[in-house]
Amino acid sequence: MRFRDRGEAGRRLAEALRHLAPEARAGQLVVLGIPRGGVIVAYEVARALQAPLDVVLAHKLGAPDNPELAIGAVAEDGTLWIDPLAVAELEVSPAYLEEEIRRQQEELRRRAERFRGARPPVPVAGRTAVVVDDGIATGATMRVSLRSLRRQGARRLVVAAPVAPPEMLPRVEAEADEVVVLYTPARFWAVGAFYDHFDQVPDEQVVALLAEAVAWGSGG
Repeated sequence: MRFRDRGEAGRRLAEALRHLAPEARAGQLVVLGIPRGGVIVAYEVARALQAPLDVVLAHKLGAPDNPELAIGAVAEDGTLWIDPLAVAELEVSPAYLEEEIRRQQEELRRRAERFRGARPPVPVAGRTAVVVDDGIATGATMRVSLRSLRRQGARRLVVAAPVAPPEMLPRVEAEADEVVVLYTPARFWAVGAFYDHFDQVPDEQVVALLAEAVAWGSGG
């Protein structure tokens, strides 16, 4: 299975989430995209369900000398997920970890201001939160996002993604109430490998999609 681009992936994912439409109609559901690419996918899901759309802000904590390797993740509200095995194996110092957390939280504050502007976050307390990404690789950002939303009082947590490695599913299922993944290839090497077009997504595109979604009631 391949996806032409994130938009097509979102439309196919929306079909798999049609069973959530009654909750959306009752105002009991919100769709949350993980920036940046996940917001394009989430936009299509939210549009199909006519549900509020927002971002869920979290960022991985990079390893010393290898920022692409996740040793944990932090969410906008300060929720942390740390991989103790990675921290021990790489001998990550407490001082480095503290500085990396501070640095990523500063980036999350910048993103919140950039993406939402003056709009408050869409409330999740008492609602079903559908957390969408364009694919799940390490799962660090997804897992900390789920923990953050649980802390905020979300009634149910649904993870939705076009593609993820099969070994990742049990880890995500442990944090969520429902997981919907369209494709779980046995050989998984990168999310972008399953898309024909997987360009970098600029901040401006995320801002535009969130602003457009306000038209169907996602203004918070």
